[in-house]
Amino acid sequence: MRIPKEESSSSAAQASVKELQGVTALDLNKLLRDSENFTIQYLTEQGSTLKIDMEKLAGSLPLHLCTLLMSPVRNEAMFRYLLRGIRLLHSLCDLASRNSKFEQILLDDVKTMEQLTDLVFYMLIVLGGYRKECHAFSDMPLLHSTLVACNLHLLTGFISTQWQDIVHVLLAHPKIDIFMDAAFGSVRMVVSFLENTLGAYQEDVSVESNLTAEQIVYYLCQQCEASLQFLQSLCQQKLFKERLLKNKELCEKGSILFLARSILKLHIQPSFPSRVMAAISRLKAKILSILLSLCEAESISYLDEVASSARSLDLAKSVALEVFDLLKKAFGRDTGHLTADRSHPMGFVQLNAMRLADIFSDDSNFRSYMILCFTKVLTAIISLSHGDFLSCWCSSNLSEMEEDASLEYDIFAAVGWILDNTTLDVRNATNLEFNLVPNSMPKASYAHHRTSLFVKFFANLHCFVPNICEEQERNLFVLKVMECLQMDLSNLLPGFSFASDAPKAAIASKNLRSLLSHAESLIPNFLNVEDVQLLRVFFGELQSLFASTGFGENQVQDSKFEESLSWDKISKFNINEHYQEAQSAGGGAPSLTGKEHADLNKKGSNFKEGMSENSAFPDMDQHNTRVEETSQGKGLNRQNQVDDKGIPGKSGSGGARDMDKDAQNVETSGSDTSSAKGKNVVDHMDIGELSKSNERLKRTAVEENPEDEKIELSQRRKRKRTIMNDKQVMLIERALKDEPDMQRNAVSLQSWAEKLSVHGSEVTSSQLKNWLNNRKARLARTARDVRAAGGDVDNPVLEKQRGPVPGSYDSPESPGDVSLAARIASGDNKPEPSLARFVDIGSPEFGRCNAGQYVVLMGVRGDEIGRGKVFQVHGKWYGKSLEESATCVVDISELKADKGMRLPYPSEASGTTFAEAETKFGVMRVLWGSNRVFPLRSEI
Repeated sequence: MRIPKEESSSSAAQASVKELQGVTALDLNKLLRDSENFTIQYLTEQGSTLKIDMEKLAGSLPLHLCTLLMSPVRNEAMFRYLLRGIRLLHSLCDLASRNSKFEQILLDDVKTMEQLTDLVFYMLIVLGGYRKECHAFSDMPLLHSTLVACNLHLLTGFISTQWQDIVHVLLAHPKIDIFMDAAFGSVRMVVSFLENTLGAYQEDVSVESNLTAEQIVYYLCQQCEASLQFLQSLCQQKLFKERLLKNKELCEKGSILFLARSILKLHIQPSFPSRVMAAISRLKAKILSILLSLCEAESISYLDEVASSARSLDLAKSVALEVFDLLKKAFGRDTGHLTADRSHPMGFVQLNAMRLADIFSDDSNFRSYMILCFTKVLTAIISLSHGDFLSCWCSSNLSEMEEDASLEYDIFAAVGWILDNTTLDVRNATNLEFNLVPNSMPKASYAHHRTSLFVKFFANLHCFVPNICEEQERNLFVLKVMECLQMDLSNLLPGFSFASDAPKAAIASKNLRSLLSHAESLIPNFLNVEDVQLLRVFFGELQSLFASTGFGENQVQDSKFEESLSWDKISKFNINEHYQEAQSAGGGAPSLTGKEHADLNKKGSNFKEGMSENSAFPDMDQHNTRVEETSQGKGLNRQNQVDDKGIPGKSGSGGARDMDKDAQNVETSGSDTSSAKGKNVVDHMDIGELSKSNERLKRTAVEENPEDEKIELSQRRKRKRTIMNDKQVMLIERALKDEPDMQRNAVSLQSWAEKLSVHGSEVTSSQLKNWLNNRKARLARTARDVRAAGGDVDNPVLEKQRGPVPGSYDSPESPGDVSLAARIASGDNKPEPSLARFVDIGSPEFGRCNAGQYVVLMGVRGDEIGRGKVFQVHGKWYGKSLEESATCVVDISELKADKGMRLPYPSEASGTTFAEAETKFGVMRVLWGSNRVFPLRSEI
């Protein structure tokens, strides 16, 4: 290489780099021990002796390399020299850890440390901006990719091997944003080189180098993986991740998404060698892990950032489409491909993709898009033959599972290989294999985690939150599933069999029942009650649609069902005709027009009105809202989740009953971890039996795999919905009386967040602010609904008197259901003559109900249980303090629920059901939570 003549110090540095770059740190340490004043005597290949001042070399080498980078000539010769310099710097850093005096010279000198950091930053800028065209199998892509990986990993040499220390130094640098842009940009260039080389390798293009095509491809894969793994480790650090989310170029403008899309688009051919296939697969697993880390950040919503502009949102949806396509391919083939060669782990591709899809399904920006793009795949899975479905989704013993691995990168070995094997005089190039450290999880844990994510898809896509979801999304998922069930989906999962002789409705029902049974056994280590309940609600509504439309072989007998929504109406609403753009190459957002969804909601309304009063789902449009946990810790207040209104096994339709009767004989032996084998999971049971069953399931899950809980609790993504208990809600409601505009006061928010966290789940100030804003919106909406129902539109006083919506004490980050409060005040539930003069719901604030006052009792989901008169609000009731437990005693005169339903506060003295309470007291006198007791206001 020709280097311009500079001062003698530069020439000395060049000579030192040329001679010492191949000397290990161990050998350098020996030379230093034999030297005087840190000046070593080195014998060159030509036999001459070279004197090198190591102290001077260490201080000048970083600046020397930076000076070379400023040269406009950036060819292969320069890149080779830079690699030699980086290799020598790496050896000097390694030497500092062996020689304390040299450590003081190199690493304790502030100026030298600054120069080393600037060298890494500047070199990444140059590499990220490299745009010259080159042959796929030329040496330039190999040199470029090696420089990127070596520069990043050099940070571990002169800063620390601990990631938190590296992050601390990087974030303190004034040009941290430039580093982030350059690091991701340079890795993106490496991926571009790899993409071109893979294309040439697939087309069998001739190789100009003395290396084989496979060697070049695999070496590029290794360098790309080493660089991407470094970025992955940085993104797993909270401080770096939060700072990265503030970088508009990378997040808001989509630079990270461009990198992710380019990696996910790398096509793996079956003809590729196993080590190349595994390396590309691990690349996809690592970029998915980076996206997961960003999406799970607490301070800033990454998906909201990318959704801030139409361009970045379209880009994000194109990435989501790649994730869905990856899952479709993974679900459609036998799991034997996962570990065809155990010496080359494939990475947690499927698991990470499912985790990311779970986030998409729970985000308002992507939920509809996922329904339109991915429902076919989900429908195909539940349409599998029962044996295949059980072995894939209801078993803890999968035939094969994914295994991840971390690459141990060695700068010295990487540079040595590229320098030694890209010269003209080398005939037989050697192979370079970096050590892979396996990272696997127990087989049962992997299977359970995979199934839990599958369940969450159904829970999230079916969930409808009024304040968050668009109105046209209501029932969109279940109707899309119905539409897909009439299609031939066997080509989506070519590796599995479909039962052609059985009705699709019966097959889907059988599989979903088995999934429900298995899902129960995954509580609480892998699933929460909320997700399983939403799956149960989805299943029940699908059953109701089967019955009402006569889909399959079940014909509807009930005349009210015959007048409801027919299959012809659903098939006319062809969602794909209106959203073909969802499958476009650009991944643009589907345009949800108002007319089609207005028709859908109208049809859904007719369906609701046409159903029997004793149907399993009389309020289809309201049961798919997010189920909120408001019990006092043991689920005693969740009786409405398992009564006749919430169980798909109960139906007023004769056809639905026949279907359920057949489904009760389903063999659930495939759900090998379920304690409910051979039983219908959706049979009617009281809350006591359910609680005992859940306890048994918890014990079963823990005893079978004692490591499951420890491993999965650390790996499971933190849910965005943190439930506030009754005590926390009571405290914040009382505080709002004195400070109604608390959401505007940051100091007060932080103070109350800390106070609330003492009494239950941790609540952050941002969560609390979100909860308060949602509460305010709910109150305003409820006031409008009630005014419209009661004819008090012009009454400004009424709105101010409204309190929280019944059953809406939800999480700080998840708005609750607000649609049922207005129903009580409207004509849907007309009061009986004895209470006809009470037509409105008053404020539900604690302590507002008085003895003798007429009230409405609400269930956990906001449905009306009954009406009556308050009997006692102070003192004790059979040893239970009413003030401390936030309860009151009510005499029920009009019960809307079943008398056999279990009470929220059962006891032997006061009864466990409404019927027992009536027998003991002569009147139906029950204990009820004050937060679900609402005063009725007189019409006069």
